[in-house]
Amino acid sequence: MIARSPANWQGRDAAGEPWQVAMQTVIGDVDELLGLLGLSRSDVDIDDGQAFALRVPRAFVARMRPGRADDPLLRQVLPRMAERLPLPGFSCDPLAEAQAMRLPGLLHKFHGRVLLIVSGHCPIHCRYCFRRHFPYAAMQPARAEWQRVFECIAGDPSISEVILSGGDPLSLPDRQLQWLIDRLAAIPQLRRLRLHSRLPVLVPARITPQLLRLLGDCRLPASLVIHANHAQELDDQVAAALAPLRRAGVTLLNQSVLLAGVNDRLDDLCALSERLFGIGVLPYYLHLLDRVAGAGHFAVAEERVHELHAGLLAHLPGYLVPRLVREVAQASSKVPLQLPAAG
Repeated sequence: MIARSPANWQGRDAAGEPWQVAMQTVIGDVDELLGLLGLSRSDVDIDDGQAFALRVPRAFVARMRPGRADDPLLRQVLPRMAERLPLPGFSCDPLAEAQAMRLPGLLHKFHGRVLLIVSGHCPIHCRYCFRRHFPYAAMQPARAEWQRVFECIAGDPSISEVILSGGDPLSLPDRQLQWLIDRLAAIPQLRRLRLHSRLPVLVPARITPQLLRLLGDCRLPASLVIHANHAQELDDQVAAALAPLRRAGVTLLNQSVLLAGVNDRLDDLCALSERLFGIGVLPYYLHLLDRVAGAGHFAVAEERVHELHAGLLAHLPGYLVPRLVREVAQASSKVPLQLPAAG
């Protein structure tokens, strides 16, 4: 049964706090995080002296299992010494995004759609993030420079879809999102709007009544691609926050990254797809790890990748099997991975 939320969903967390409070009280101290989980530094291989520091919302920590250094949610956020190991083929810009930047804030990788970096802020620092080295200060337009971005989109009739990304686009306040989306909706050739956001999972209270009206009333049909890697991330509060988005007519999809020690077991991937469907979200992409410097310890051997995908096909109906893809710099699309031919 698809989870439902109250018709009068108010966009507040379980304690009744608005989403801005959760964004202001994220955990950035390793010892505080470990203390909340009943762990000590001797339990884990920690490196908390990095520029890409720990950052995680308290609601996400509440879903971690106390006393478990191998918890799949904890592994996604805890800085480790393995991140300092230089590995061949891993770089600071694995997708060559600097080359795809037409203007500050405007990435044009694929035909027919562009991606806008609308915020450099995110309430979580996922250790595998392909933008962990992204120069947001240099690559984001100031408010006065956005007009050039809108004019660039309007001047290219091949562009029919705009994707809001970041950071996390939902870290912007509703008023600022309204300003951006209104200007995009005024561009006649645009037909679709997409948002890629981890916030509905991290801070469910971010789904405010104002945001629901903004997306539901927009001329452009809206899709929201959330990001969850493990079923443990999707608690009842997340389910309750997503339900009004569906009622508002927003298409809900999920993308995951295949991560060693997090979700590289068939049971975990099946449970994730089943949980997503149970809360009204369709599995969309299962990404191979982007080869960003500092994330090599999350890589899964390709033979194991194919085993897992074959297992998903054997255990789940096709609509619950996410497309297995790799993003390749300067490719014309995400690159699907094909199962090896049977011998």
